[in-house]
Amino acid sequence: MRLIHTSLFVAVAALGLSACNKQPENAADTVAPATPAEATAATTPAEAPPPMTGPTAAAGATAVAELAPTQGNETKGSVSFKLVDGRVHVTGQVSGLKPGSEHGFHIHEKGDCSAPDGASAGGHFNPGTQDHGSVASDPHHGGDMPNITANAEGVATIDAPVSTNVNIGKGDDFDIIGRGLIVHADADDYKTQPTGNAGARLACAVIKAP
Repeated sequence: MRLIHTSLFVAVAALGLSACNKQPENAADTVAPATPAEATAATTPAEAPPPMTGPTAAAGATAVAELAPTQGNETKGSVSFKLVDGRVHVTGQVSGLKPGSEHGFHIHEKGDCSAPDGASAGGHFNPGTQDHGSVASDPHHGGDMPNITANAEGVATIDAPVSTNVNIGKGDDFDIIGRGLIVHADADDYKTQPTGNAGARLACAVIKAP
């Protein structure tokens, strides 16, 4: 009789162990371990969007130029360029001029003031290959700007428009960054080609991003 009871106990224990080790038949009940790629994706933060470039980035751009006298002259000044109503505008002051005198004031093609007379700045900035003229009418160079006039102390205050086809900071052929800036000895007549008969160069600067 004791042998029968022992056999029954062994059989029941075997059935219970078999039931515990049985895998669930429904695949949904089984959670597979994450792969290395899934684990990396879960712990890596999303990348930030790239910074905006192109015209939108240049919309609020500004530029500056520090005019230094050419050899034998005393003309100098600080000038800023910025966008006003979508158009490049120039402001600043130039000193060391003859009282009441009028002077041509242009952006030139090269940002190079190494020559004693400023000739290294090249000719007028003219990316649109237009004739020289007044910025208030067509045609005119991209670097054409209104004359500046000195007051009784020989200081000219600048607040004027620049050609509509130039920009600040877009990096194309019409960008004024890296160009030259010249104050001439005489007034620009807005008609004589290619420089308006504005004479020698009193001061030169390189236009730069601030």
